[in-house]
Amino acid sequence: MLSDRSRPVIEATLPVVADNIEEIATRFYAHLFGEHPELIDGVFNRGNQAEKTQQLALAGSVAVFATSLMKVPEQLPEHLLNRIAHKHASLGITPAQYDVVHDNLFWAIVDVLGDAVTPEVAAAWDEVYWLMAYALINQERGLYSARGVRPETVWREWEVAEKVQETDDVVTFRMRKTDDRLVTTSLPGQYVTVQVPMPDGVRQPRQYSLTRADDGEHRQFSVKRVPGGDKPAGEVSNLLCDSVGVGDRLTMSLPFGDVVLDDSGRPVVFASAGIGITPMAGMLSHLVAAGSHLPITLLHADVDEASFALRHQVLDDLRTLSGGSAHVWYERGGDSSLPVEAHDGVLDLDEVKLPEDATYYLCGPLPFMQAVRSALIERGVPARDIQYEVFGPDLWQADLATEDTPGASEPTGRHSA
Repeated sequence: MLSDRSRPVIEATLPVVADNIEEIATRFYAHLFGEHPELIDGVFNRGNQAEKTQQLALAGSVAVFATSLMKVPEQLPEHLLNRIAHKHASLGITPAQYDVVHDNLFWAIVDVLGDAVTPEVAAAWDEVYWLMAYALINQERGLYSARGVRPETVWREWEVAEKVQETDDVVTFRMRKTDDRLVTTSLPGQYVTVQVPMPDGVRQPRQYSLTRADDGEHRQFSVKRVPGGDKPAGEVSNLLCDSVGVGDRLTMSLPFGDVVLDDSGRPVVFASAGIGITPMAGMLSHLVAAGSHLPITLLHADVDEASFALRHQVLDDLRTLSGGSAHVWYERGGDSSLPVEAHDGVLDLDEVKLPEDATYYLCGPLPFMQAVRSALIERGVPARDIQYEVFGPDLWQADLATEDTPGASEPTGRHSA
């Protein structure tokens, strides 16, 4: 909880900081990498840096946290902290790195705001920073402890056992372990970070949802090629799709992620678009492995049938589940050879009868998820029953910073960098 001394200072300066937080974040990262270039090797995604999405996500997170301290002082925004903590744990972030971030962030605040940062203002924002940092450090310590690892031991080498071309631009990698250590079981919906050495020698991390339940020997993830492989945003996906083959080795983290399948026994609805099918595939695989009898509804939108990645695995799993059904929407027409209810156009919930008292999982482009979530809320689905997964920095969370009551109705999810 923020101290009584700092509260009025933060309340008075929050509008100014919020107006300048994007510029502060931009200068922070530039200064950070200038002072600590080693952090771009294996920790930060330079594609997100180049596209400015990481800066926007940081700005949104700081704004959400500070605003929450003002509006809901007795409660930290756990949805935000949990999401960031899982991401950090998948990267092996250490407590000492929070000191480095602190020093460079406050350099950027002073650089942007100048003389407005009086000692009183600096002390108040320092308190905000460490409230957030210690909350994250404690959560990350718990995640490491639960896995029986330290930050530096979340990594492990795996070998490509199988490489499958799912669609023109999606490839599945089935990995097998290379030693006798036990495989830490993933939860349905979690992801791993893959550290990929680039031609310039820099290791670049990317998060990929696990698309099949663990069997003790293997892990599986799917990669969508990002256009522009000569640019930072697409360098990893293109290298994996084009250059990594069976027998090659990759370094992967333990599985993390806060968006996991609820075990409450209620009906489940998956709503995905494009490569957003990947966490849904992982959850379905876990349901099959558990012999689930839950009613499961899959709603998936894609360009056409040929673009529907993992379609055979997903639909085979749905057929195995006694309560499984699927609806698909194709932008290029509603014809399908698959055992699904096919529709033409974009996903429309009015074309589907949804189960009562279900939990919902969304994954796909941000506008898609925003539209589906809004439609569900209009139907009376409680916000707490809707979870979402974001690939890349969570700019939805950044948008939510402008809402009047942070923490009251935000969906939960993960932000990847």
